[in-house]
Amino acid sequence: MRNVRGVAGIGITAAAVLALAACSSNDTASSGSSSSAPAPASSSAASSSAAAPSGDGVTTNADVFGPACNLLPKGSDKGSLDSMGPLPVASAAASNPLLTKLVAAVMATKLVDPLNSAEKITVFAPADAAFQPLVDSGDFAKLAADPAKLAPILKYHVADKRYDVAGLLAAKSLSNLDSTDGGGNLKIGGTSKDDITVDGAKVLCGNIPTKNATVFVIDKVLTPGTNKN
Repeated sequence: MRNVRGVAGIGITAAAVLALAACSSNDTASSGSSSSAPAPASSSAASSSAAAPSGDGVTTNADVFGPACNLLPKGSDKGSLDSMGPLPVASAAASNPLLTKLVAAVMATKLVDPLNSAEKITVFAPADAAFQPLVDSGDFAKLAADPAKLAPILKYHVADKRYDVAGLLAAKSLSNLDSTDGGGNLKIGGTSKDDITVDGAKVLCGNIPTKNATVFVIDKVLTPGTNKN
């Protein structure tokens, strides 16, 4: 799993900016698409308190929670929980309608293979709408011109251990793959899955299972060194 650290120096190209901007016109996460499906039913999703940590961070479809989960496709359709579960995390994210901008950035920085080959990780994945302020302000274009700054930001969103929501709440502080910021700087706030935050970002859909990672879709792009609870 440590092979992911080797990509810290890989930058993003201008093509990523174009790809991300192109996605903004059809933001699934922010549009409230009519193709939404009911949120996965589970007893844990109805509870306001976190269950006991599983220990290995592995989740099932019944553990998924959050207001944006109903935007995922149904059944075995591409991008559904059933279709993503057997896939490694980068391949699973590629079909997730909430994450088109993040996927464009991951592909441009050649992180697909390292993320897919990692053994046990947690990915905090900004939803499409989270990128729009960066695109509108021009900050994303600046980052595209400075690969040394953008690569650590992407890696900051990946914890080097697999957690479910209960594990996150118990850990409080996580080691991540951004070696430039020293690791251990992802801060978990809240007392349950209903108010959990990651560096101040709210979880829109959490506990999403993939083959090698647990995914939490969040509402902000996290920045190393500016964590908040």
